[in-house]
Amino acid sequence: MWVEISKEMEVIIEKKALLFKRTKEEVVKTALEEYLKKEIPIYISAPINALVEGLYEEDTLISDIKKRGDFGIGTFNNLDGEMVMLGGEVFQLLANGKVKIADDSMQTPFSCVTFFKADAGEEVRGEYDYQQFNELLDKCIPSKNMLYSIRIVGLFKYVRTRSVPKQDNYRPLVEVAKEQPEFVYKDIRGTMVGFYNPSFISSVNVPGYHFHFLSEDF
Repeated sequence: MWVEISKEMEVIIEKKALLFKRTKEEVVKTALEEYLKKEIPIYISAPINALVEGLYEEDTLISDIKKRGDFGIGTFNNLDGEMVMLGGEVFQLLANGKVKIADDSMQTPFSCVTFFKADAGEEVRGEYDYQQFNELLDKCIPSKNMLYSIRIVGLFKYVRTRSVPKQDNYRPLVEVAKEQPEFVYKDIRGTMVGFYNPSFISSVNVPGYHFHFLSEDF
């Protein structure tokens, strides 16, 4: 593989090679290894407790969160549907059950995104109720004191999802949830996009497992 670099970067590499008495190739190799080992941050655009209290309008653009990740979940201003970010594309899951690609000019009051990179994987078969599913996931994560991004792709025998109807600002989320439309799907292929969040950050993000679902044929 051959990569073109700027003159400025070439000078920096030469200086590092002289300083550490190494070849330029060794300097580049070490720098790349260190960069690729870096942990990928999870970006949260606003605290979840603000959304819970009814603050449904922020000025964070969809184009902004795309710079922070290619995978994630959230909602849109005025709670206008659920958000799924997958493969760098942002989808709007509307209250009528339809899905559309979100425009970059749209805004979000809450989103949680990251650049997804799987560090581990499991193949799962069988049927699980909600509690069993959570117990299964518990066995897959090393610690409950860390944040994890989780992607589950497969054929699902039964999936129940919900969305949220568009709202004016300041109406508490607990009231809105009483009117949420729910959808049931059977034998459907799709992707669960979500995160595990430890309980000590409950004011920042939903504690525990939090997933949104996007069907393969959305």
